[in-house]
Amino acid sequence: MGDQQKGADYTKTNKYVLSRRLDRVFFELYRIYTFITRFFKEVFMPPYEFKEIINQFYEVGARSLPLISLTGFIIGIVFTNQSRPSLSEFGATAWLPSLMSIAIVRALAPLVTAIIAAGRVGSNIGAELGSMKVTEQIDAMEVSATNPFKFLVVTRVLATTLMIPSLMMYTVFVALLGSYVNVNQHEQTSFVTFFVQVFDAISFLDVFSSVIKSFIFGFTIGMVGCYKGYHSSKGTEGVGKAANSSVVTAMFLIFIEELLSLQVINAIRAL
Repeated sequence: MGDQQKGADYTKTNKYVLSRRLDRVFFELYRIYTFITRFFKEVFMPPYEFKEIINQFYEVGARSLPLISLTGFIIGIVFTNQSRPSLSEFGATAWLPSLMSIAIVRALAPLVTAIIAAGRVGSNIGAELGSMKVTEQIDAMEVSATNPFKFLVVTRVLATTLMIPSLMMYTVFVALLGSYVNVNQHEQTSFVTFFVQVFDAISFLDVFSSVIKSFIFGFTIGMVGCYKGYHSSKGTEGVGKAANSSVVTAMFLIFIEELLSLQVINAIRAL
């Protein structure tokens, strides 16, 4: 009887723990849903924080240019170097500009830009809003008749959503420039010939799909960073967790979105 009672108590405890975990999961999903729906309501309602939006454009865009420039240029050189041996076996090194344009425009530029932005911008947003949350600055803004959600969240999500596509196009240019430097060094291909082959290899769908993906990636980065920071707790430890989870969650969602968008784009190409 004693063993049976212990087994029954253990089962009840497991069920209770599982129930509590499920409650937390559904509560978190509901909080995410309300956070996203609140953003879409607030973004169209006045007043519009144009000054803060421009400031966030600068923070997200201009401050990311040095890192984007270096990373994109190196990616163009490295990927070209890695692709040359395989094409050389078939005597097809002349296809390098076309291969680079397809790889960079379709996949590398949107993904690399989003990952860099998630690491730099996403963590910064999570840490900044988390710090304001734990020091009760957000509560103070509400008391002073300022809408903290519109000033802090809407402006940052708009900035990431609109600036990531611009950064992506800049990454395309820098990466292709790095690829050209490598191709010109080995094959003596002229600048005009290289970029004529580049533009011949890509289509409007390639560019359009990359821009749309970048909008989605930017929205994801901004929304995740703002959500994690806006709901952080437990003092300075919570700020660190908000910054870390902003990066990890944003990168995970970006890879999922890349996979899903690839299936959709391939289906469109097959039509």
